[in-house]
Amino acid sequence: MFNPDLIAQFPVLPGVYIMKRKGGEVLYVGKAKSLRLRVRQYFDKGGDGRHIIPYLIRQVDEIETIIVKSEKEALLLENTLIKKHKPRYNALLKDDKTYIALKVTTKHPWPRVEVVRLRGKAKKDGLYFGPYTSAFAARQTLEILESLFPLRQCSDAEFLRRTRPCILYEMKKCIAPCVGLCTKEEYQYYVDSTIKFLRGQNDQVLKVLQVEMEKASDALEFEKAQAILLTMKQIEKTLETQKVVKPRGGDFDALAIFRQGDEVVLCELNVREGSLLSVLNHNFSKIVEDDDELYSRFILEHYQDREDNPSEVFVPLDITSKSALEEVVKVDVVRPLKGEKKEFVEMARVNAENAFKKLKDEAEIREKALLELQDKLRLSRYPERIECFDNSNLSGSEPVSALVAFEEGKRDKNRTRKYKIRTADLSDDYGMMKEVLERRLRKTEDEFPDLLIVDGGKGHLNIALAVLKELDIATIDVIGVAKEEGRHDRGLTQEQIFVPNTKDPILFKPHSAALLLLQRIRDEAHRVAISFQKKRRAKVLIKSLLDDISGIGPAKRKKLLTHFGSVEKIAQATKAELEEIVSSRDAETIIKFFAGS
Repeated sequence: MFNPDLIAQFPVLPGVYIMKRKGGEVLYVGKAKSLRLRVRQYFDKGGDGRHIIPYLIRQVDEIETIIVKSEKEALLLENTLIKKHKPRYNALLKDDKTYIALKVTTKHPWPRVEVVRLRGKAKKDGLYFGPYTSAFAARQTLEILESLFPLRQCSDAEFLRRTRPCILYEMKKCIAPCVGLCTKEEYQYYVDSTIKFLRGQNDQVLKVLQVEMEKASDALEFEKAQAILLTMKQIEKTLETQKVVKPRGGDFDALAIFRQGDEVVLCELNVREGSLLSVLNHNFSKIVEDDDELYSRFILEHYQDREDNPSEVFVPLDITSKSALEEVVKVDVVRPLKGEKKEFVEMARVNAENAFKKLKDEAEIREKALLELQDKLRLSRYPERIECFDNSNLSGSEPVSALVAFEEGKRDKNRTRKYKIRTADLSDDYGMMKEVLERRLRKTEDEFPDLLIVDGGKGHLNIALAVLKELDIATIDVIGVAKEEGRHDRGLTQEQIFVPNTKDPILFKPHSAALLLLQRIRDEAHRVAISFQKKRRAKVLIKSLLDDISGIGPAKRKKLLTHFGSVEKIAQATKAELEEIVSSRDAETIIKFFAGS
């Protein structure tokens, strides 16, 4: 354990301190104006009231310091080191989160709008709007856009293949740029209107539409004028039902934190042109940063090097490193003391508290389900970590298996594993299960689960027990879950749960929390296995067909598939269409191959 007497040797200068456990693992990284004074605070009696501090310092064996010239340099160095070491007691921000956004593909000559999932900074290949609280919320906005502005909805590959307009043209939801039924100027008008709408510049959109409607009316184009009028009414209705408007407008974000024990929720409100466009909650657990440090790190991570930053970010306290932070992110960090700005910060705090309560309620439900599993199945330990295996073997081809993991009742996607069966006979489901269990459990560097679930009855359970015995593992509970008639409709089947040393299966009451959790785990494993198996079969099919075509190597095969989208489309393509991608000779070879196959 670290000796606090050594703190007297620390400099009274700005810099970064790195707390490590024995062996060199970095536990926490922080910044300070005075390294000696800041580190000493962790070891003062009583600390600052954060529950996690005593737990942290009991693990610290070494504290390394790095002196820098200024508070700004300390801020940037701290952020760099946290990204590098990913300490368990620092808040890991956007690097380990994904965000839902709407993207306008402005790099394409005929832009479209699509829902995308981002990790980290957005690429400079279009305009991004968001983040949205969920993919559902983003799709709702996209549906509104598609009803208002008739931009193309097809993929780039489909756009190139079109020879006549699709049904969306007849429905007046697309002006068919794919076949030249509109001018570049006409299409760009709708692109600009879409971007203004997403930026919250709705008054400008309505003014432009008003002018266009009057022009159409004066030119006796009454059908066009009527369509524009309908669009204006839809926009006005959307504004009434979906926007929270601040009277004086403005572009800003409001941040607020709700903290209880070791759990923290930071809520981010995004306001553009006076309209509240989105609310995003960021959840953290067992972090050491106090509110000041968390706001500072979040603002640095979230706004540095972004092109679409708001002019201001509102927070409920005075940030210690405010000047250095503003210099780096080029955004004013403001603590509003009264008026509408303060009301938005309070709105963020209320949303953070509500999100925390929701998370707490969900956690309690999951805990209740896990405790019910432990009691009902007579498990030797609380099933905090659960892993489930499922095999997929359609018609004896490309057999695979999948492992899905849950921690505290929540899916842990980072621990998902997919296995190609190597040695087991294709018709031997027990052999397949034995192979993948051995491959997983021989990896002793991966932490073992508390509960292992195999999809199947007594036979599969006995295989799992035999593997555990063979590997001399006595710390894992194991059960088998047999689904009724191969069905996977959650909560509606009479699941049979097989446990060791018990003849008859254990049955749960329909719709019990424990049963629903088991079914969700088993269904996730089944879904992942089936999806992996289908991808494997598709790859084999493509390879077996295209590899047999003389003169078509990997590079040409990739170009053909990228352009046409599937082997079926390649087989249906004309010689002229194929010659856009490959030579005339290769096109003839492809046509002859599919004609004879």
